[in-house]
Amino acid sequence: MRPNVNVDVVDFLNQQLALADCEVCEIPATAEQLQGWIGQGVAQVAEQYAAYLKARHAGGPRQFFSGRSHAMYFLQHVAPTKLVDGAWLYAMLPQWADYRFHGLIRTYLEELGEGDPALNHVSLYKKLIADMDGDPSDTLADIYYVQGAIQLALGNHGAQFLPEVIGYNLGYEQLPLHLLITSFELNELGIDPQYFTLHVTIDNASTGHARKAAQSVLSLMPMGAERDEFYRRVVQGYKLNELGIGSTAVIKSFDLEQEVIAMLERKRAFGQHMHSDYCRLEGLTVNEWLAKPGQIPEFLAALLKKGWIKRDEDPANSRFWKLIDGAGAPMFGVFCGYEKQLLRDWIAGNWTMEDGEGEPPRNTGNAFRFQFRSKTATQPDVQSSADPDLQGLIGDLEQCAPGERMSLLINFMHPAMHATPAGLFATREFVKVMSENIKGHQA
Repeated sequence: MRPNVNVDVVDFLNQQLALADCEVCEIPATAEQLQGWIGQGVAQVAEQYAAYLKARHAGGPRQFFSGRSHAMYFLQHVAPTKLVDGAWLYAMLPQWADYRFHGLIRTYLEELGEGDPALNHVSLYKKLIADMDGDPSDTLADIYYVQGAIQLALGNHGAQFLPEVIGYNLGYEQLPLHLLITSFELNELGIDPQYFTLHVTIDNASTGHARKAAQSVLSLMPMGAERDEFYRRVVQGYKLNELGIGSTAVIKSFDLEQEVIAMLERKRAFGQHMHSDYCRLEGLTVNEWLAKPGQIPEFLAALLKKGWIKRDEDPANSRFWKLIDGAGAPMFGVFCGYEKQLLRDWIAGNWTMEDGEGEPPRNTGNAFRFQFRSKTATQPDVQSSADPDLQGLIGDLEQCAPGERMSLLINFMHPAMHATPAGLFATREFVKVMSENIKGHQA
C-alpha cells in the first residue's frame, strides 16, 4: 500500500513492522555471528553468478530481460525505491561526532557520492531514466512505493527507531545475485548499468557497506539487559526489506503484449479526436477505434489483418512503425522512448529473438565486455552557480555560528534535497568537516 497522507509516519512504520513480523529470514541468532554469515552469503552469490556466466558463455539466453523494453519496464517500476536510495540513514547525520555511527554515516555519504553528481546515486538514476526517455507520466500501482515509503519514514524517525534502521541497513546492503545479473544484462542491451555496478563494488563484504552494516550492529548494541531486545528490533528492521515488491518479482511481472495494450490505452484518451477519418479499419475510423476504452486489442488485431503491422519481422517493414519512427514520421514525438521500445519489441517478436536485431543500441561485440566507460568524478564550480538554494546556503554558512554549521548542512542533505546543487555542495562541506574532526581526534 502507498501510505495514506492522513496516517502518522510513526503509525505507518509500526504497521509495516507488524507486517514484517510474519516474514521469515535467515539472519543469525546473535550479532556476533553476522560477519561470518555475510561471508557465507557472498560466497553463495559468487558461486551462483559463476554458474550464470558459465551458462551464458555456453550460449544460454538472458535470464532476466527478454529485450530492451523489458529492462526499461524494470527500471521504471523500481524507480520509486531507487530515487530515495540511502534515505533510511538520513537521521544518523546529527551523530556525526560519535565514532559509533561512522559506519552508517559513511554509508549514507557514499550513497550521496560524497557530493559528486557523477557518483550521487539519485542523480545517476535520474540520468538513467532520462537517457532512456522513460514515461514520466506512468502511474504505478501502490505496491511499488512501499519500500521507498519505508526508507523515507526510517530516515525521518531514525532516533526513535534506531535498532530498526540498523537492521534495515544490514538487510539492504547485502549483495544480491539479481544485482549482478541485472548489471550484466543491462550492459548487454546497451543500457548504462553504472548505477547497479556501483552498488556491486561499494556493497562488498570485505571493506564496503555490507561490512560496515555488520560492524554498526555491534558498535551500537547496548551492553546490559537491553541487548537482547535491541537485537530483536534489529531483526525486525531487517525483515522490513521483505515488504512491497522486490526486483525479481518486478522482472517476472512483465508481459510485453499486456504492456503494449496498457500503454496504448493510456494514450487513447489523448488521441481519440486527433486523427483524420479518411482511413477505415474493419469499418471503423481510427478515432472510432479510440473512442471507447477496452478496444485496443481489437484495434491491434485490425492493424495486423490490414497488414499495417507485420509481426515477427523487422519493424521497418510495418507501415504502423513508419508512422511513429523517424523525424519525418507523421506521429513523430507522440511516443516516448520507452513506449516506442515496447511497440518495436512487440512487432519484432521472434525476429528479435532469432536474429538479435531490433534492440539498438546493443552490444554488437563481446557480450561479456563492459560497454560503458566509468564516469570521471567531477567537482563543479558551484560558487558560480545561479541556483538560488545554493546561493542562499552559501550566504547562511557565512553568517552562522561555527556550532550551527553542521546542522545547516544536514538540512540540505535530506533525501529530497541532496541531489540538487545546494545538496551536493552541502554534502561536500559535511564530508570536509567530518574528515577534519576525525583527523583532529586521531592527532
